[in-house]
Amino acid sequence: MKTASKIDLNHATPWLFSVVRIVVGWHFLYEGITKIIADNWSSAPFLAGSKWIFAPIFNSMAANAGVVAFVDFLNIWGMILIGSGLILGFLTRWASAGGALMLFFYFVAYPPVPGYMVSVPVEGSYLWVNKTLIEFFVLVAFSFLSTDFHFSIDRMVARWKNEKARKPVADLPSDAKKGVRRREAIRDLISFPALGVFAYALYRKRKWDSFEERLLKVEGIDANSSATLLSFNYSTLKDLKGEVPKGIIKYTGKNGEPAQFELSRLLMGGNLIGGWAHARDLIYVSKLVKTYHTDEKVMQTLALGEKCGINAIISNPQMGRIFQKYKHEFRGKIKFISDCGTNLDFRKGIELSLLADWDALYCQGEITDRWTNADWDDPKKRTVEERMELIRKGLEEIRRNGKPAGIGAHRIEAIKCCVEHGLKPDFWVKTCHNHNYWSAQTGAAWKDNIFDYDPEETIRYMGTLREPWIAFKVLAAGAIKPEDGLKYAYTNGADFVCLGMYDFQIVEDVNIALNALAQAKERQRPWMA
Repeated sequence: MKTASKIDLNHATPWLFSVVRIVVGWHFLYEGITKIIADNWSSAPFLAGSKWIFAPIFNSMAANAGVVAFVDFLNIWGMILIGSGLILGFLTRWASAGGALMLFFYFVAYPPVPGYMVSVPVEGSYLWVNKTLIEFFVLVAFSFLSTDFHFSIDRMVARWKNEKARKPVADLPSDAKKGVRRREAIRDLISFPALGVFAYALYRKRKWDSFEERLLKVEGIDANSSATLLSFNYSTLKDLKGEVPKGIIKYTGKNGEPAQFELSRLLMGGNLIGGWAHARDLIYVSKLVKTYHTDEKVMQTLALGEKCGINAIISNPQMGRIFQKYKHEFRGKIKFISDCGTNLDFRKGIELSLLADWDALYCQGEITDRWTNADWDDPKKRTVEERMELIRKGLEEIRRNGKPAGIGAHRIEAIKCCVEHGLKPDFWVKTCHNHNYWSAQTGAAWKDNIFDYDPEETIRYMGTLREPWIAFKVLAAGAIKPEDGLKYAYTNGADFVCLGMYDFQIVEDVNIALNALAQAKERQRPWMA
């Protein structure tokens, strides 16, 4: 005789299996429908971003427009048909097998395997097992599961086919037999209400989306804040006009032999990633940008930059952890340039940067600005000459380790002082921007609003130097439009430009840089790299 607990479990089993099947089907169906609704959805970025051992196959598929169109069709309609079949319980085994096959390809394209764990946004932390693999095994189980274990149209059809072959229910009157059949049919049709709930939920969401679209199209005033509404169009790789061109910085290699350091004309800046946002009196911004840039977001941003031809980023030594993670987990090829800015200690900054194997190093602008300033109150009471000797020794240490060595500065007087003391770096990192923006207010005290104090003298003096020049703060920390800042820097002599970018700005900024480079052909300072 069966115990009460076992009877309850057996009674609940088909309900539990039915719910699992329906929610997985819901996921598939919604994924397929949203891809139809989305404008210009394509599988190309997904295929192109694969990094695992099968990456060459997926990457080659992304490069063929005909293959991408076919994959898009299979994805959209495969998900819709599989999702519908799972929700209704119609051709469940075929739908489950098809869904499992799709999930298998998704998994091998982006597996949570150590060394390849960064690819697409995730909700948590995975190691070999993620939600794709879990759904895969669920559908594999359903492809072999008997229809007796869950309520479905398949079960109802199978029952009707076998009804005459089964032994009639004993000692039950005709009305009782009809009641049993009716209850069984109602259970097997449970999926239709689920499909109705899905349709209603989709309708409500689309209605809200439409309301948002109408609201965002209103011209003039935002009813909540009375602020002028702006429309944002995030560019994708499809909008990319070309890759960023490269230049060459020549330096002395580890064995004393001439070496070359290839650098893209547009570099990424690390301030936004590290949380060092020059936001003037907006005190919350630094915390905001640091919260946005999780490890996954940072590595996705770097990967997108690589896709656009950007091959380097400038940042602080303390970002070495995330950059090494990108190199080893994502197999990224981007180069990391350290400013060696560690508590105004150039030697310590070099030590930390070499430990993390940064690709190029330079003396941070703030260090150079202070160390070249005779009026600076040096806590260690060193003279300008003594501090210049420390920079010289730092450059030598960097070169002994086979890395390009540079000097950065905000003040053009700092660059002049280095030159006067015979310092000859492999490259300069100097601010470059005009003062044509509203917050550019000069005064006796320094404010976090101007980073190139004498633009005209910067252009004139940097034009006399023969070493490559990486210009930074070209947008005055977001006060100048990229179209104006990039054109100004390239036209006035910069060989490279370092620009802080969010992931959604990269493609647009690259396109702007390409236009600015095309307009800078008549510049007075020749290209030094």
